[in-house]
Amino acid sequence: MSFDWDYTAPTPSDMGDHDVPPASTRLAGKRIALLVTGGIAAMKTPQIARALRRHGADVVAFASTDALRYVAREALEWACLGHVVDGLTWRAEHLSDDAPFDAYLVAPATHNTIAKMAHGIGDTLVTSALISALGRLQQGRTKVLVAPTMHGSMHNAQLVDNAKRLAGQGVHFIAPRDAYGKHNLPDTNVICTAVGRALSTSPLRGKPILVTAGPTPVPIDGVRRIVNRFRGRLGADIADELTWRGADAELLLGDGAWRPSAPMRLSIARTYDDYRDMVVARAERGLFAGIFSAGVADYRPKQVVDGKIVSGSAELPLLLEPTEKVIDMAMDAGGGMHTVAFKYLEQVTEEDLIRVASKRLDRAGLVVATRGEDTKGRAQRALMVRRDGVTPIEGKARIASAIADYLEELAAPSDTRLAAE
Repeated sequence: MSFDWDYTAPTPSDMGDHDVPPASTRLAGKRIALLVTGGIAAMKTPQIARALRRHGADVVAFASTDALRYVAREALEWACLGHVVDGLTWRAEHLSDDAPFDAYLVAPATHNTIAKMAHGIGDTLVTSALISALGRLQQGRTKVLVAPTMHGSMHNAQLVDNAKRLAGQGVHFIAPRDAYGKHNLPDTNVICTAVGRALSTSPLRGKPILVTAGPTPVPIDGVRRIVNRFRGRLGADIADELTWRGADAELLLGDGAWRPSAPMRLSIARTYDDYRDMVVARAERGLFAGIFSAGVADYRPKQVVDGKIVSGSAELPLLLEPTEKVIDMAMDAGGGMHTVAFKYLEQVTEEDLIRVASKRLDRAGLVVATRGEDTKGRAQRALMVRRDGVTPIEGKARIASAIADYLEELAAPSDTRLAAE
């Protein structure tokens, strides 16, 4: 990396000054009110607005007088592509009758604003808008989310009581980032995902789903291990998609020196034995679905050496033995768990791949089959093998979405499924 500019011009781009690089269309068509209150974290709100727009949302900012001490009006207007509402006017923007909001996001939310919300005080533009928002929430017409930020000394019984009171009315509180003795704004990805989860109408909401991904290392000694090249990026995309849809999804990732950046519930399996035990334990507790995309080790050393094998030998013979089939153990333990299996082969035709993958349909409802030659970085082609046919899908994000769609079919109420048929 060079730290000194060589005066090269930037790479040309078709993006305009106000455009944002698209991340998804998960919030497309959604109208979000961003309510900014008077905490120092207000300086970060243009980033929040642009992050929401990256997922397709339209964002309108409401800012208190104190908030505009910490964030420039022009910065918010540039980020939201529109006028900042900063006072009560004859247009009654705080009531939003003409253009209702799908969600209200209070970020940052000060101790003072949370207290006023809980006790129905509407003495500012923001708190007046929140009175209307809570009424709409009670009528089932919107969602309200709060991102609390404040100094740790302000976390007191009144804050907790007020938050619990609002939560009882259906307000979603986004967990703050704990750092430096303060409640801080979480990463913008966390905020966007929280908004998406709140707005989700998916039948997967609240469903416990396990996604496995990555390698499952087997130790040779206390230092060395056998590991494959899979890192779990498709599994992370699947867990991310399910998380956005409101599922109680967990990514169980084999230890491969890579971690997803998207916000999700994440557990790490350090070895094959850890992976096996963690999968079976979760299946025994009860899962709506298990998605087994991990590159599970097929063999392990028959004997693991304590400590470190001394270096310098001309050769190191290893006697390997087969590992247990964890997916079968999980299905045995999981009762009514829906199973999505994966099959990966190299140097075979698609017909042969389908034939091999179909054998797993004896217990799995869906098998995601891929060939090595069809997988390169983010690009991937998969065949979705079901009893009723085979569907090719291109791209990891589309594969993840297709798996979530399949699980939604299973989770939908029986009368909905019958109507679709």
